[in-house]
Amino acid sequence: FGGVRSLMTTGVLRGVFPVRGDEQDLSQVSLANLRDNDGARKKKHRVGRGIGSGRGKTAGRGHKGYKSRSGHKGLLLFQGGQTPLSQRVAKRGFNNKWAFVSKFTPISLKRLLYFITSGRLDPNSINMKNLRDCGATDAKVGVKLLAGVGVEKLDFPIHIEVSDVSKKARDIIEAAGGTVHVAYYNRLAFRALLKPEKFLIIPKRAAPPPRLLWKYPEHYKDVEKQMAGRAADAAAAAAARAQAPPS
Repeated sequence: FGGVRSLMTTGVLRGVFPVRGDEQDLSQVSLANLRDNDGARKKKHRVGRGIGSGRGKTAGRGHKGYKSRSGHKGLLLFQGGQTPLSQRVAKRGFNNKWAFVSKFTPISLKRLLYFITSGRLDPNSINMKNLRDCGATDAKVGVKLLAGVGVEKLDFPIHIEVSDVSKKARDIIEAAGGTVHVAYYNRLAFRALLKPEKFLIIPKRAAPPPRLLWKYPEHYKDVEKQMAGRAADAAAAAAARAQAPPS
């Protein structure tokens, strides 16, 4: 191999075989001079290959603990077991006053008219229980009446009670001589309205939260009427029991 070595040395000195790292003319690119930039490719660390490598035994993970186990990916807000900073700081900032209203199930006037004309709803008295019983809606929080498309006026008045109503839908109903009553029901009261047979004693409707008082100004008058009607029903039932012959 001495002759080959001397030939290579002579070629390098004469510039026939350029040395990697030396300045050279790169105007002509070929497979012989294609290579990555210096430092572009780093050698991968091989762990767990003996103590002589410096990363043997525990492979750089230390002794025991969550971070030494397989499958450890790190938890974003985990801070070693102490109460995270996000829980120690008070909640401040944006409070969406429409959060409760946005959960209402919408129903359009067109769909409402379909159930009325088919004889499944009485236009003189419609509440959210009637809408649920006839299959017009499957609301679980409340119902919002919308004008929708295809209905600009009504041929007969409609009297309905819902959780919310759009301005256009209210104008269309009132123009025909109808009324729209907006009533507040929390989840418990709404469930009692839909399924009264589930309750031994019908709970009193809760007052709307302060941020929704502007939307339900007639709530307290409605509750007084409702409780007065229930008291009258209870008194009538007690009188009927008193007049009934003893068994």
